[in-house]
Amino acid sequence: MTNQKQTYFGRVAVRILAIVISLVLSGCGYHFKGAGLKAPEGIEAIAIIVLENDTSESGIESVFTGDLIYEFTRSKVVRVVSEAKADASLRGRITSLDVETISHTTTYNSSVRRVAVTVDLSLKRVDGKVIWLTQGLSDNEPFDVSDNKLTTESNRRAAIEVISERLAEKVHDRIFLDF
Repeated sequence: MTNQKQTYFGRVAVRILAIVISLVLSGCGYHFKGAGLKAPEGIEAIAIIVLENDTSESGIESVFTGDLIYEFTRSKVVRVVSEAKADASLRGRITSLDVETISHTTTYNSSVRRVAVTVDLSLKRVDGKVIWLTQGLSDNEPFDVSDNKLTTESNRRAAIEVISERLAEKVHDRIFLDF
């Protein structure tokens, strides 16, 4: 008899726990990536203009612009089109790229450095009205320093690419979560 009571109460406890978890998850704001994203009113297609590069890092404007195009194309919230066909344009500039040492092997040798990139971006309707604006948006990523300069440079470029991907996702989500 005691064993049957324990089994019964165990099943009841599991059911109550399942109900509580369902209620908590349904009201906690949890959502899948892409769920709840919507474009600003009247915006169905945007142009992503090649970013201006105020840094001495050659070619990063192409990397950052490419990642923005990829992120917006992947989400399918709006279509990415040429400027002539767009309802709005995303423009911006890479304002800084800084590298600093964050770990030393000896007094004069770095073992890990960190690269930080800052961007300013705006989304404007074709009539010139600013829909969304961010200034000083930045991210950083550490990279290993090697005795081989080519390896260190490759690690630095890989860190910049990681930053570019993260910033593209952040920009995309901020634009569409704000509306």
